[in-house]
Order: sequence, then structure tokens, then C-alpha cells
Amino acid sequence: MSAALRLQRDGAIARLLIDRADKRNAFDQGMWEAFPDLLAEAMADPSVRVLVLQSAAPGAFSAGADIAEFSAGARDADWRAKNQTAIRRAQHDLARAPKPTIALIEGVCVGGGCGLAIACDLRVATPAARLGITPAKLGLVYSLHDTKLLVDLVGPAQAKRILFTGALIEAAEAVRIGLVDILADDAAAAAGEIAATIIASSPHSIGATKRIIRRILDGQAEDDADTLAQFDAAFTGEDFDEGVSAFLAKRKPSFRAR
Repeated sequence: MSAALRLQRDGAIARLLIDRADKRNAFDQGMWEAFPDLLAEAMADPSVRVLVLQSAAPGAFSAGADIAEFSAGARDADWRAKNQTAIRRAQHDLARAPKPTIALIEGVCVGGGCGLAIACDLRVATPAARLGITPAKLGLVYSLHDTKLLVDLVGPAQAKRILFTGALIEAAEAVRIGLVDILADDAAAAAGEIAATIIASSPHSIGATKRIIRRILDGQAEDDADTLAQFDAAFTGEDFDEGVSAFLAKRKPSFRAR
């Protein structure tokens, strides 16, 4: 397990902390390999309702892949395959995490770091944040999976601009094009507020909604037997009972974490 990544519990919030400030939180092979296990640990914890991905210290969110390590191993086919597999698994698992995920972005968010941010459900940033995806500056090609995540967020034209130029985008511009969802001087507080609102909602509804949105993003356009059954079953679920009881009693619902 990499010492540069760690999981921290904060009530119903799990924080996946990137802690490599001397390298602007650049990801090396050990960090890519550790990421899925830490993510799975948070997702398996019934007390966790939201995961926040953030830097352990003020400054860069992540400068992306460790270019020194990458350049040293890039000509080695075995190392390349191992590196690509680790990155692909981290991005894939984060994009399909069953619980809500929030990227808290303070400072630079570039390359693989930006790839992790766009794999989260929501992105909250400070005005000082700058985001970019830079394979064109290195003669590389972004994977189809991660390119689709970007296109799903900002549309094909903006995705082309981001990838063709490799330019860093200021936070206000990132909000305008949909790359960032919430801009706040105190991004940590803003992320905490949205997390608290999510935590107050039905975990059953949120989990089901995440699965449905993922189906839509993966190309499904019509209900099938599974989605129709899911819609129908919710009316007999305990979260529905609690939600209706709370509404009638004019109190806030108290949904059980699970």
C-alpha cells in the first residue's frame, strides 16, 4: 500500500487523501495500484455515505502521472502494460463506485489527476484551481474510457479543445463548460455542504440513481425489466416508508446507512 494515499473517516464521509506534496501529488505506480483497494474499502464500509477525493495538504490536487517514473519505464513493454492496467482500473472503479464521490480541487489538476476528478460524480473547486488533460503535449493518446468521461461532461467540441490544446483551464472557465460543478472560495466547506445534503437523502435512491445514470452514459436509452422492477420495488422499501412517514410528520427523514 502506498504511503502517499490514505483513507480517513469523517463521520459518514470517507476522505481519500493524496499525500505527495513534494511532487505536487503526482501519481506513481504504487499509488495507482493502491487506489482501487482504498476505494473499495470505503465503498464496503456501511457507515460511509460519500467519498471525497482531495489533497492531504493545501496546494495541488494532482499534477497527474509521475513523469520521471513514466519516462524511465515507458520503453519497457512489461512496465507499460502494468502501468496502463493500474491506471485503467483506478479510473474505471472510481467512475463506477456505488456511492457518491466528490473531487475537492484546490490548485493544479492535470493529466491523470484530472482523469480522477472527471471520474468522480461531482467536482468542487477553488477559484485558484486550473484543470487540464495534456497527452498532446507528450505525444500520447488518451484512452477511450477516459475520453468518454470527458465528452460526457463537456460535450465533444469542448473535449476536443481540451485534448487538442493541452491547455490549462481556469476555474471559472471550467465551470462555464461543465468541467467543474461548484466554484467556491472555501471549496472544502462547499464540498462538505453538498456531502451533508447527500447524506441526508435516501441511500437506496442515490445508489439506484447512480446505476441508472451509468446505464444511460453507457448507451441504454429505454427501460428494461431490471430498471422497471427497481422502480416498482422502491415503493415497498424501508426508505420509502421512512420518507413518507417523515413527510407526514413534518420532520426530517432519518435513513439508515447500509
